[in-house]
Amino acid sequence: MWKSASAAALLALAVGYFYHIQPDLPEQILQFANLPHYQSALQIDNSQLSLEQVISLAWETLITKPTRKWSKVAVGVNACVDVVVSGVGLLQAMALDPGTGQDHEVLYTKEDLKEAFIHYMERGAAAERFFNDKEIFQRIARAAAEYPGAKVFVGGNAALIGQKLASYSDLTVLLCGPVGPKLHEMLDERIVVPPDSLQEMDEYHLILEYKADEQWGSSRAPQANRFIFSHDVSNGEMSSLETFAASFDEFQPDLVVLSGFHMMEGQGRHLWEERLKEVVAIIADIQREIPIHLELASMTDEEYMDLILQEVLPIVSSIGLNEQELLFLAQAGAGPHGDLVAWKGIPDVGMVSDILVWILEEYGRIEPSAEAEFTRIHFHTLAYHIMATVDGYWGNQAAAVMAGARVASSQACGLQFVDTSKVEVKMPLEFNNSNLEPTEKLSLNPAEPVTVWHRGNVSFHLTPVLVCKQPLRTVGLGDAISAEGLVYSELMQQESCY
Repeated sequence: MWKSASAAALLALAVGYFYHIQPDLPEQILQFANLPHYQSALQIDNSQLSLEQVISLAWETLITKPTRKWSKVAVGVNACVDVVVSGVGLLQAMALDPGTGQDHEVLYTKEDLKEAFIHYMERGAAAERFFNDKEIFQRIARAAAEYPGAKVFVGGNAALIGQKLASYSDLTVLLCGPVGPKLHEMLDERIVVPPDSLQEMDEYHLILEYKADEQWGSSRAPQANRFIFSHDVSNGEMSSLETFAASFDEFQPDLVVLSGFHMMEGQGRHLWEERLKEVVAIIADIQREIPIHLELASMTDEEYMDLILQEVLPIVSSIGLNEQELLFLAQAGAGPHGDLVAWKGIPDVGMVSDILVWILEEYGRIEPSAEAEFTRIHFHTLAYHIMATVDGYWGNQAAAVMAGARVASSQACGLQFVDTSKVEVKMPLEFNNSNLEPTEKLSLNPAEPVTVWHRGNVSFHLTPVLVCKQPLRTVGLGDAISAEGLVYSELMQQESCY
């Protein structure tokens, strides 16, 4: 039994490794290895495997490509160079002392930066803020670049999603955003960048990372995460959006991925109020048969978020977001559980489900006669992911949500595959599907690790994340998760919609 279990586990790891190197290989491998025998080993030997091994094995068996795949994806419009450093180390190098945390919508001083960093570090939450003073930001940026161990990466949601999509050889990816020479050098060579997106100078974002249980003064991080800030005017004005939209006639995408709305928030109401109207008009002009996925990010202005809810969500097809962004949507739109100040530990599945169904009912195409286009939400948090979709519009969502969780598990550990010795399950194996409606207690079957339930004509697919015990990098995980989920998703054809 032990030998069979070990063989099955090794096969799963091998398939996962080769899959991420060359996505076309797994089908050939499984054919060679005889998939029925592989499934049989999985069924017979689960009792000999750890919970994490059973889930990883099941992912490798159950994650399948959709029947109809995307061929051309246009991604925009925020792109930059990320400078990643130890947050506590950099702040100490800047002669800042630990203190009390306090959130700031916009950063004006080094003290604001320190307080906002501590505020989110104590919660283990990701956040992103605009630094208003250009000169102070440039001084901090120089200190970050010179800090021992500082690393430079591709940054910006659009560029990171583009990088992930470009790892699939059968996809052609167009990226529009402010692309300077350093970023252009780091991008995958298969990514197409329109000449009008190229600029002489790069936009830099500083990413202050912290580890789980890291201490600074009396503050302790409950989990690993990061705090991001920048003085980025090009991305802040979504200045590449017109170039992005103008490229569609020639590129002819069958999927559009849009991000960067959070960057406008830091520019102030005088800018985002008018610019948002222009952005909405541009999105509305995109052909209805082309689905649009919107990737959200950290925001603090409830009025701005409410405008996005009212004006942007109904004209996109899909959104991706994490637990902080989900709760802020509920707070800004007066939705269920909007009185909650912050999540305590792992977000309650029932509460998350309540907010997800409210968003789709309030702003989505919940009925075929509705004018809205919005039908899909990909929600991700540390311990689990949920795909919530209006019935009849999206296919292969079980595989899509598992694929997103798998990439979160591998990438956080800095690997191309899931190493079950380095990960753990953190979500409860039993949970309720609502905290408002008559609740149903649901459970997770590790051998078939997607729990499905329905509320009206909204379907939910949940899978656990195998959480990396010692994550090497948290930046860009949400973008990789959303990209992977999109690759495995299929838009169903129908006369009444697209």
